[in-house]
Amino acid sequence: RGLDCRDMRNASDPYDEEEDDDNLSSERQIVVGICSMMKKSNSKPMTQIMERLCKFEYITVVIFPEDVILNEPVEKWPLCDCLISFHSKGFPLDKAVSYAKLRNPLLINDLHMQYFIQDRREVYRILQEEGIDLPRYAVLNRDPDRPKECNLVEGEDHVEVNGEVFHKPFVEKPVSAEDHNVYIYYPTPAGGGSQRLFRKIGSRSSVYSPESAVRKTGSYIYEEFMPTDGTDVKVYTVGPDYAHAEARKSPALDGKVERDSEGKEIRYPVMLTAMEKLVARKVCLAFKQTVCGFDLLRANGHSFVCDVNGFSFVKNSMKYYDDCAKVLGNMVMRELAPQLHIPWSIPMEAEDIPIVPTTSGTMMELRCVIAVIRHGDRTPKQKMKMEVRNALFFDLFEKYGGYKSGKLKLKKPKQLQEVLDIARQLLSELGQHNDCEIEEKKSKLEQLKTVLEMYGHFSGINRKVQLTYLPNGQLKASSEEEDTLMSGPSLLLVLKWGGELTPAGRVQAEELGRAFRCMYPGGQGDYAGFPGCGLLRLHSTYRHDLKIYASDEGRVQMTAAAFAKGLLALEGELTPILVQMVKSANMNGLLDSDSDSLTDCQQRVKARLHDIMQKDQDFTEEDYQKLAPTSSPSLLNSMKIIQNPVRTCDKVYALIQSLTRQIRSRLEDPKSASLQLYHSETLELMLQRWSKLERDFRMKNGRYDISKIPDIYDCIKYDTQHNSSLGLEDTLELFRLSRALADIIIPQEYGISKLEKLDIASAYCLPLFRKIQLDLQRTHEDEAVNKLHPLYSRGVMSPGRHVRTRLYFTSESHVHSLLSIFRYGGLLNEGKDEQWKQAMDYLSAVTELNYMTQIVIMLYEDNNKDPSSEERFHVELHFSPGVKVCPDEENAPMGFGFRPASAKVCGSLSLLILEDLSKDEPDHTALTEPLSIHRKSPLLANRKAGSMEVRTFSLMAWYEFGISGETFQEGGVGQTLLLPSREHAGYWWQRGALCRNDFGIGPLFLCAAGFEGCSMVPSIYPLETLHNSLSLKQVDEFLSKVCESRNETLTKTMKFKKNTQVPCSGGWANRSVRDDQYRDGK
Repeated sequence: RGLDCRDMRNASDPYDEEEDDDNLSSERQIVVGICSMMKKSNSKPMTQIMERLCKFEYITVVIFPEDVILNEPVEKWPLCDCLISFHSKGFPLDKAVSYAKLRNPLLINDLHMQYFIQDRREVYRILQEEGIDLPRYAVLNRDPDRPKECNLVEGEDHVEVNGEVFHKPFVEKPVSAEDHNVYIYYPTPAGGGSQRLFRKIGSRSSVYSPESAVRKTGSYIYEEFMPTDGTDVKVYTVGPDYAHAEARKSPALDGKVERDSEGKEIRYPVMLTAMEKLVARKVCLAFKQTVCGFDLLRANGHSFVCDVNGFSFVKNSMKYYDDCAKVLGNMVMRELAPQLHIPWSIPMEAEDIPIVPTTSGTMMELRCVIAVIRHGDRTPKQKMKMEVRNALFFDLFEKYGGYKSGKLKLKKPKQLQEVLDIARQLLSELGQHNDCEIEEKKSKLEQLKTVLEMYGHFSGINRKVQLTYLPNGQLKASSEEEDTLMSGPSLLLVLKWGGELTPAGRVQAEELGRAFRCMYPGGQGDYAGFPGCGLLRLHSTYRHDLKIYASDEGRVQMTAAAFAKGLLALEGELTPILVQMVKSANMNGLLDSDSDSLTDCQQRVKARLHDIMQKDQDFTEEDYQKLAPTSSPSLLNSMKIIQNPVRTCDKVYALIQSLTRQIRSRLEDPKSASLQLYHSETLELMLQRWSKLERDFRMKNGRYDISKIPDIYDCIKYDTQHNSSLGLEDTLELFRLSRALADIIIPQEYGISKLEKLDIASAYCLPLFRKIQLDLQRTHEDEAVNKLHPLYSRGVMSPGRHVRTRLYFTSESHVHSLLSIFRYGGLLNEGKDEQWKQAMDYLSAVTELNYMTQIVIMLYEDNNKDPSSEERFHVELHFSPGVKVCPDEENAPMGFGFRPASAKVCGSLSLLILEDLSKDEPDHTALTEPLSIHRKSPLLANRKAGSMEVRTFSLMAWYEFGISGETFQEGGVGQTLLLPSREHAGYWWQRGALCRNDFGIGPLFLCAAGFEGCSMVPSIYPLETLHNSLSLKQVDEFLSKVCESRNETLTKTMKFKKNTQVPCSGGWANRSVRDDQYRDGK
């Protein structure tokens, strides 16, 4: 079987006599017997888990040979202290029961209850007695000798069983759990017939049959069909306090089994709700099966148990194998070590309560983590606007309800196909009749057609079309068209494409998620010395209340999914993680903003910016006052680089012309014409986006459209990082100049003065601020829905404790706005608070809020303080400007580290430097895992140490976060582990010596081998603490003040605009988040 474990043996020869009880010593081993059919004993999950179980110092595993089980009397079966035995086809359960009665071992799974599990009627009876939700059902018992004598009445589209009516679709299950021939009957209007499910054969798990009549022999359970959107959830418990859940495509959907490249059925981990976790506990205890699998159907906002399978392991999850062995091993040792006088200390599950030293020196419990995070690296966003008047566009606008609000977004494949069909039809008519009455410009229609035909398929993540009704037409003012005003109504068509999350963006998000685990304390007992495992322990034992929100943009949602994958050590593709775990927040304005609808204030700001940046002269002192009234160093530096904005734009325009010429010459060269660029882009597509910028940046009147500057910087930043292998000339100069311009335009579009910044910021993110306030408030309120039920939580020391995590993934606008409110909203007085002044100086020096920018709020509770005291709750505010911009790494502003005061608190503890971590010492974790983006699990089995399994953990989180002297666990002689602070770690943290690269960005600068093209993935700036000693009262009052101030502004605005919808700023009044929308931890 390939088992390389000295403690696992196959007991081909049963013991001749029992071991003498007096001969117990410290060498006494606890024997765990595996009694099952050979196919089950030799399965990969069993092998993986038993290998890990052997790493417990005092545990030996013995596998009962199948020949002995089937042919020998139980008196000759091997002896064991603990028995893992379960029924499968051909297994003599009666003999196993007799053996247990004879030897009285500790039973992992009760044997008598396994008789009940084989009968679906008994399973449903037990579930019902436990108060567990089931689909509505009825049992039809037939006498085999008189099958027609039964209480069944069959109609065309329903059956009546014992007086209970079931309309199609309904499910028909044999009462024997061993019979997998389950049928689903469909109603006549849907085509009738039935889907016949069976145990998987090759790539099939069901077939469709035209037969609509129910079976006439045999006993069955009839139950209501639950609409689950094609997904089943399989739950696997290991004891009442641990459950792993996976979703798979429902076998009833099309009968085809989705398999991966290795031929295994595709499943993916999902999160269980608080109620589902309670159900898992109830199932485990009711059926007395420590290791137990059961099926959940999620339908109509509820979860229903539809099957209990008994002993069942997860397949292909290293994390589950680690967890399962740990839980089983500790359970065996806890029960048997005292009886056998084995010197083993019982883990007290001290990691249940995540306690850390605060920066002020007190010990407090982490209660809440809130993070607002910008999406990862993306392809350049592109946009084309055209005015359309053809009746076909108006018909489409009316078809999808555009007249209700005057606006329409088209993202679905069917909708985009209709737009493409219209473009093709109009172009065809233009080609046949040049004088036909089609007002749409041919070049625009061709671009619309080209973009919609890209990729060969539609995806809302890639492209979208927006239509806006213009009652009187629109003044055309682009570089391509004359300034004319046409009478009559029209539609403004805005086509957006690009902006997809890149492979580098996925890596950034996943690695940040993995590093983010280290924000959470924990690691006592079995997790000693494993940074980040405190979070995994909390999550697997139901005390991590996690919800992930994302705006409706594809790049934002995929970033959230990749982050979740890294945070929770999930495996598999991102799409299913996205579907199951990321909540879309577009229904209430929480994370989305309509960029085409600006506040009055923002429109005025943009107009002023445009005027200032159109002056063909060096910036004057007056310009400095107008453009940078906050005296931000980053703004002042950019203005010094630019000097004369028009001359700088001239240089940028000339550099773009040079770039397009170079790309054209490459296209003419046969050697490079078919060159594949990063993320499957071609030279032709690259030329298209730069040619469009060249056309649009300089208008026909000779002036520059400064709204294109962010797009220019976006494109050159992308090409500098991802397509540098082309060797195009002067790209770094274009990067330098466009960045200087963008460092002015982008932040100042969100307000020039402090008051403007606050007005625009509150218009963007008032709902998010309200939600953050609720998150902080509800953390310390009684929320039974998000906690384990105390009556069912034996074995967990703190069932009432949980850590709430709320992650909000969004775009640049929300991150700018949120930071503006913290900076200028009056949270603290810079003159009176030195730490806040230093934080504001640091933020003023930050030039760009790049991809993966994070704003993190952490809430701690001191349970020794009076609940009404301000000292009871402690709030910390942290920030990272996101991904490092490679060419300018050396000039990056430096903060004061993450939780900088903690180094003083822990100063007396010994610091383990990098060299020490690699030594194989008995009391330290060996950190030997190579840096790689292709890890299956961050926890790898390494070696035995006492009764716990020691694992390696990636150094990546430590390098990346640059966490300063932070303790990840307390207690345990020689097991206290501190991360190197910057002073100790400067060599590898700051200079990137381990990678020896030119950008000095440390070990996370990885080559994305295995992704399309070859691109470097830059690392992310470590979190910097802005303030680490705020009280919850302070923060709550500040958030209330911001919300009240915004409401007053809205009230005044609405008085002037009673009969019109207020753009953006007023819009929040109509779609603001109601407090009760977020009750029960939503």
